[in-house]
Amino acid sequence: MSERKILFPTDFSHTGDAALELATSLARERGAKLLIVHVEEPPAAYGAGEMYYGMPDPVTDDLRKMLDQVGPPDPRVSCERRLLAGDPATAIANLAQEEDVELIVMGTHGRSGLMRLLMGSVAEAVVRHAPCPVLTLRQPSPPEPAPTPMQPGEA
Repeated sequence: MSERKILFPTDFSHTGDAALELATSLARERGAKLLIVHVEEPPAAYGAGEMYYGMPDPVTDDLRKMLDQVGPPDPRVSCERRLLAGDPATAIANLAQEEDVELIVMGTHGRSGLMRLLMGSVAEAVVRHAPCPVLTLRQPSPPEPAPTPMQPGEA
């Protein structure tokens, strides 16, 4: 029998905070190892084969250091970290297949409309291609401020 594994992909944003908490809890309850992964995307090509050199992406060593900082909030949960390169959704689904992962727990940015069309949805692609169940958690929206009560004489 193979070791139980739960996969937690991270993009180092706060959208995964709640997902990491849940993944840790599930790993602890199931006696599973938490597999924490970040996928480094290759630079995107623009136009007629020209490369875009705008904001520099973190170098691999920096990504490794950032990945080493991500860990289960419960030290009793064992974890393993992986830094992969390629298309994030494909790499996550492939790793889940190779490692016989029983569950993927990931945060989502919750983009919609034009932003989703332009930026895509890694979480949606993972759900479509993963060989196992995928649990996505949307980062909670900050609470809206309470309406200000109307004062007498205001219309």
